[in-house]
Amino acid sequence: MEIGKFNLIKTEGRARRGEFCTAHGVVQTPVFQNVGTAGAIKGAVSTEDLEQLKCQVELSNTYHLHLRPGDKLIKEMGGLHKFMVWDKPILTDSGGFQVFSLGLLRKIKEEGVYFSSHIDGRKIFMGPEESMQIQSNLGSTIAMAFDECIGLPAERPYVEASVARTTRWLERCKKEMHRLNQLEDTVNPKQMLFGINQGATFEDIRIEHAKRISEMELDGYAIGGLAVGESHAEMYRILDEVVPYLPEEKPTYLMGVGTPENILEAVERGVDFFDCVLPARNGRHAHVYTNKGKLNLLNAKYEKDDSPIDDTCGCPACRRYSRAYIRHLFKAKEMLAMRLCVMHNLYFFNSMMEEIRQAIEEDRFHAYKAAKLDGFRENGK
Repeated sequence: MEIGKFNLIKTEGRARRGEFCTAHGVVQTPVFQNVGTAGAIKGAVSTEDLEQLKCQVELSNTYHLHLRPGDKLIKEMGGLHKFMVWDKPILTDSGGFQVFSLGLLRKIKEEGVYFSSHIDGRKIFMGPEESMQIQSNLGSTIAMAFDECIGLPAERPYVEASVARTTRWLERCKKEMHRLNQLEDTVNPKQMLFGINQGATFEDIRIEHAKRISEMELDGYAIGGLAVGESHAEMYRILDEVVPYLPEEKPTYLMGVGTPENILEAVERGVDFFDCVLPARNGRHAHVYTNKGKLNLLNAKYEKDDSPIDDTCGCPACRRYSRAYIRHLFKAKEMLAMRLCVMHNLYFFNSMMEEIRQAIEEDRFHAYKAAKLDGFRENGK
């Protein structure tokens, strides 16, 4: 299979089972990407752990790595794969979301964005070319285009102007990546570029934008600017409207989403790639996912509970430890508590994606989704 090829194996309605060929191996889709913002999953989870947790793609953050330790240092160290000791695909986001979400002092111009570092306040400029250069230094498998992530609610005139600028930025990203991939010292000359669809909650703007960026023949297409304050129903409505206008022969990525319920709903609407900080963030706070809904292990009722987090789970935590023990670790403020729960949650998400892929292959995704959602409701979550 050639690099950049997306092979559609099976469909059920709009749900798709595919394979995406990259410079760092073939990704089985639908896939949940595990978020390691600064080059590691928060919660003391290593890349060696990720191999045991069925992780296919790790996601790292361009903005954070640019500030610390610096993308030029990572390039000197042989690129992010070598630095982290991870040989499977890595997707890097463009840094755009952080620039817009960290409440940084910023000024958006045609050339890019001027803002202050959240670490030491120093002035930084990032535009499409800079974002591509940083991601090229990191040598990630998939780079994301630099875009403006529009906060909600948003006024229509602002959204129209922002989306037009994001399109112009995308053209610049594509041109710059092509240039960087030709350089002799490029870490990953087979780096791929995904474009991002924006348009807030205006489906007509999103559809027009989807049509426009589809003409650019990129390696994949993301839907950005969702899960930033709109209702779940609104998010599903936008997916219903927009996904059909993105190229069928390329992977579709819903950025920053989400809960297991969100993932099931979005797979049904044709989405192939997901990422979210929730499994790791929730795990660090003793919130764990099970096939019977979400549990809070700090709850007193687990004090003497010697069952695993989920008796159907094969993760390192569930194979060995009880809810009572993990609860004790949280109460004693032991770091192991976070580590076990983050590993469990990532394993749960990655295993659910495995089940989804199998269900689509066997033409029973709709039944699987209904049964899974029923199970989640058991604990009233």
